Amino acid sequence: MGLTIGSWKTSWPLSTKTARIVCTLLFSLILYGEHPISREPVTVTFVDPEWSHDLTEHTVVADDRLKDFTQETGIGVKHLPTPETTLDQLDLVRKLLGQGSSTPDVSGVDVIWPGVLNDELMDLKPSLATELSSINADVVASYTVKGRLVAVPYHSDIGVLFYRKDLLRRYGYRAPPRTWKELEQMSVRIQEGERARGQKDFWGFLWPGAAGEGLTCNALEWQVSEGGGRVIEADGRISVNNPDAIRSWQRAAHWIGWISPPRVTSLQEWDVINDYYYSGTSAFFRGWARTYLLSVRDIPSIRDRIGITSIPAGKNAQAATLGGFGLGLSRSSRHSAEALQLIRFLVHREIEIEEARADYESRNWPELYDPTAILRAKQSSADTGRQQVSGVVARPSTVAEDKYEEVSRAYIQAVHSVLLGQSRAPEAAASLERDLVRITGFKTGPPIRNRVPKEKSSGNASGARRAAGSTGASPHDSLK
Repeated sequence: MGLTIGSWKTSWPLSTKTARIVCTLLFSLILYGEHPISREPVTVTFVDPEWSHDLTEHTVVADDRLKDFTQETGIGVKHLPTPETTLDQLDLVRKLLGQGSSTPDVSGVDVIWPGVLNDELMDLKPSLATELSSINADVVASYTVKGRLVAVPYHSDIGVLFYRKDLLRRYGYRAPPRTWKELEQMSVRIQEGERARGQKDFWGFLWPGAAGEGLTCNALEWQVSEGGGRVIEADGRISVNNPDAIRSWQRAAHWIGWISPPRVTSLQEWDVINDYYYSGTSAFFRGWARTYLLSVRDIPSIRDRIGITSIPAGKNAQAATLGGFGLGLSRSSRHSAEALQLIRFLVHREIEIEEARADYESRNWPELYDPTAILRAKQSSADTGRQQVSGVVARPSTVAEDKYEEVSRAYIQAVHSVLLGQSRAPEAAASLERDLVRITGFKTGPPIRNRVPKEKSSGNASGARRAAGSTGASPHDSLK
């Protein structure tokens, strides 16, 4: 198989839980990757980077879909887990694919990974032309590197703001916050009121502030909304060292201990989700649209008190980070034909489900269809270099290509040091700029500050085009 266990390295320490996952995965690879090719039955191995915490609850592909595929085709699927954090997942997937192992055949590919995994994955464009016609073109562009479709979009996502509808009503608010300033004002009032009612540990605003990719997503929204650019612009200019980006970091640092708990700098995505949904100790939470669709909407006790709206705007724009996963096919797969069958099956099934879901939800929960950016990938959602941008912003993974992991780690370190009070924001931005020049070889320049259009949109969060019959109602109209 060519996988040297003794030389296994990751750039960040692995947790005990992650180490157990790695050992389990390696054992599975030995079982499924070393056996000679047999004529029957064929088993396709699939690495699932959306797995986290609980394999039975958080997977990029539901097990019942894999069972349906096996029943229809006779092809087995071995579903494998990965570590929790995005960067640890990338370390693992890149290690496996880079070794030239025949396992995994299919891999979930985060929207920020195509430039890093370009050499290890097949170009799917020639094989999936029909399927691509049903997927938002700008989402497809996020998985395309130098004309090659490294992965087909499967589950796309955008950042959103969750809010407690019951608490907004209690304190006399008719709509959720539209700007960061409104968020701060509402957080302070609700936080003070709830503490006076006996909830001493209540906070206004929760967000994942641990040193991980989730922080990159949050900080990008902060600085783009203020005109601070996208860290590296689509034309390759390193723009992060500017007053607007610096002020956005300073504002977030000011939240800590004021409207956000001091421990927010150690919270991962799932920590915040558990605190917000089940502990009920905050008024607002920055999360992902799919969290609502997959976890919240089917629990009436939570759905009835949780609302969803766009990320607050700054002086320049409203910005929501594009997220999600695609499906990629390994160049080293011994079962490429069967693996392509699996990918095509899953994409077809997802498009059908999305169309049915969009039609049902547009009639039952019209607040999910906010034209200002909620749950839709808008035109120009990817950084394609065009002058007009939308409320959905992509991380600089396409322009950074195989350097993105280093870029992201440097950005995370700089922002996190400011949040912890270890560095002053101006010095951190200047140091980050030097690091990015060294990593990428790009030149520095000013950020793009064009404003976000408020009306134009197409597609939805899955990447599949929206079904007919969807409405354009906005959750800003009222607290339904």
